[in-house]
Amino acid sequence: MSSVTTISVPIRILIADDQPHVGEALRLALRDEGFHIELAGSPSAVLTAVAGDKFDLALLDMNYSRDTTSGREGIELIERLRVMDSDMAIVVMTAWGSVEIAVEALQHGAGDFIQKPWDNAALRRVLHTQLALGRARRTARKQSRQDEREWAEAKEIQQGMLPRMLPELAGFALVAAYRPARELAGDYYAVLPLDGKRALICIGDVAGKGVPAALVMSNLQAAVKAYADEKCTPVGLCERVNRILCENVEPGRFVTFFCGVLDTETFSFTYVNAGHNPPLLARPNGSVLRLADGGPVLGEFPDWSAAQGQIHLAPGDRLAFYTDGITEASDADGQEFGETRLADLMAKNRAAGARELHASLMAEAARFAGGTFTDDATLLVIAAL
Repeated sequence: MSSVTTISVPIRILIADDQPHVGEALRLALRDEGFHIELAGSPSAVLTAVAGDKFDLALLDMNYSRDTTSGREGIELIERLRVMDSDMAIVVMTAWGSVEIAVEALQHGAGDFIQKPWDNAALRRVLHTQLALGRARRTARKQSRQDEREWAEAKEIQQGMLPRMLPELAGFALVAAYRPARELAGDYYAVLPLDGKRALICIGDVAGKGVPAALVMSNLQAAVKAYADEKCTPVGLCERVNRILCENVEPGRFVTFFCGVLDTETFSFTYVNAGHNPPLLARPNGSVLRLADGGPVLGEFPDWSAAQGQIHLAPGDRLAFYTDGITEASDADGQEFGETRLADLMAKNRAAGARELHASLMAEAARFAGGTFTDDATLLVIAAL
């Protein structure tokens, strides 16, 4: 037979008073509480004790031998203790008629005060209340640190779902980047080789932000990866992804999605736009086309259907795939960056290489929004060489 032994850690209280008999009287008043009590006779002794060990509560006199009336030593001590341990409970002791000092102490970080001479029952009640609050603060801070670690891990996992490197496609240069508005994002993009000459280009945006959107994005990423094979067609892929989303995602968590198959041998691009922001194609002559052929968003309509579009590319063409975090970026007056401004920039910079064009578009959108995107922002640029 086995048994479990629970080790109880005593509550540690530090009592600070420059009159030894006061400290001993307080120790005596608390003898039945099961506290581990240490005494300190000066602010420096208090700081030394807290630097060397962790206490649950500090019971501090406000006046010491160097300054017995103003309480300044006590205030300074509270401020330094709060820097050393922001969660430790602090209760101060003041003489009758020194309520102003006690109020100032509360403003600087003390939780409550006791007036001398004290009532033992009131003393115990105040200490137990402040100890409970201190434990709650420590627990919350510990949970917060755990949450931060979990958020960091989730962010790392999600970033791992996005391409670490874009594949090399003969005759084309590709540059992509995304800027999440929060730790977790609802944007998705991928460039997946299907065979030696064809590649699948995808970009999507989940309705909403944060954790719910990130979970749907992971479903989208897994479905695309599962169905991106050599026989893949844009409309066939969308039909399959839509079916999975309709079966597994709660209503309202729809996805705007664009996917296309780029044939690097024929320079053809066959695509479906499922309610997504139309990618823009800038031609060398300055014209800009919107790739809008397709159907409704994914994840809302089980009987989803759409028509495929097709374009033929030529050297000098520039394609920009983006999410609405780019076009809906707003300036201080609430005006949106907009598709028209993006198209104008595409035409103006149509002779630039993929990297230069990508940098220009992102920089202009960020500058317009004052350096901050309020929604996840993704941009993929493809240049036909």
